[in-house]
Amino acid sequence: MSDAYTRVPSVLTHRLPRPVPADELAACPVGEVFRRMGDKWSMLLVVLLGSGPHRYGELHRAVEGISQRMLTRTLRGLETDGLVWREVHPTTPPAVEYGLTPLGLTLLEPLSALADWAVRHEAEIGEARSRHGGARAPR
Repeated sequence: MSDAYTRVPSVLTHRLPRPVPADELAACPVGEVFRRMGDKWSMLLVVLLGSGPHRYGELHRAVEGISQRMLTRTLRGLETDGLVWREVHPTTPPAVEYGLTPLGLTLLEPLSALADWAVRHEAEIGEARSRHGGARAPR
């Protein structure tokens, strides 16, 4: 590496032990966030809530293919992680509204950077997949 290159990505500043212990990997806070954001629905819900609070029914209509059960589970997980707040309004029937917490709002910038990267490199990734038999990453 040349002296001119000074922007070392933060993921490279910490030297990982070799081999990486399974218990350290399981306890890694970065892995926890990636597992949460890497599920099928969480990132989409965070992005939707980034534009402002939504009622439960609005979210359900906004995400084609998500079941009520999965929407509830995903929102509960995001709430447990401190990324989403939930408010029940005392109406009949009760209206439930969700929004991003201040912590959840801080997630929008890195998610945007990742999304921008994916869009910028979509063609390169597609070409690489084609060279390797068109295999897609497992879901």
